[in-house]
Amino acid sequence: MKKILALVLAMLMLTLTACAVAEEAAVMTHEAYVAAELDSEVTIEAYVQAKQAWWDNKATIYLEAEDGAYFVYEMAISEEDYAKLVEGTKVRVKGYKSEWSGEVEITDATFEILEAEPWIAEPCDVTDLLASEELIQHQNELVAVNGVTVVAYDDSGAAFAYKNAENKTDDLYFKVSKDDQVYEFCVEFYLCGQDTDVYKAVEALNVGDVINLEGFLYWYNGANLQATALTKAE
Repeated sequence: MKKILALVLAMLMLTLTACAVAEEAAVMTHEAYVAAELDSEVTIEAYVQAKQAWWDNKATIYLEAEDGAYFVYEMAISEEDYAKLVEGTKVRVKGYKSEWSGEVEITDATFEILEAEPWIAEPCDVTDLLASEELIQHQNELVAVNGVTVVAYDDSGAAFAYKNAENKTDDLYFKVSKDDQVYEFCVEFYLCGQDTDVYKAVEALNVGDVINLEGFLYWYNGANLQATALTKAE
């Protein structure tokens, strides 16, 4: 009887170990995530870098780990848990790999906060990659773009444009040039609202200003950096 009990316990331990290994194996590297088919189920672990405003029990979050970055769109989350997701918090996210106008994101996501030392990414300088096909490899990362020149946003000659000029409750757009190529960037209102330094810095731009930027490399029919910091180049 003791031998049978010991055998049952041993089999149970093997089963639990196998389940634990399987769960661990389900966590993807960034390389595996990139290779996964669209609409497939994915599981990743990464660190909170920034989050957009909480509303209707949802939040949109930028995550990054040392091997790559992720954009989690409208993840279900309570306001209480949203407050816990401070920058540097490690989370495990499960959802579905999706794509919208070139932006690859995780949708229908659930999450789990993990015990870990906080980690915040350093901006990756992608200035020399702006016109390169390699740029998309840095999608959703915190990046830096330096020494670009502000150009007129439209035929009005203005250096920037409001999506909602009446009460400034939406995104702010501007264009820059580098090596004769023009790029459209923005300040995402729910990420950096009208009271933030970067929003005010864009409002103070003049055509011809040479600037340095930091932000998240969002992708909307091409690179559309969402600026979080802006300074004028010396």
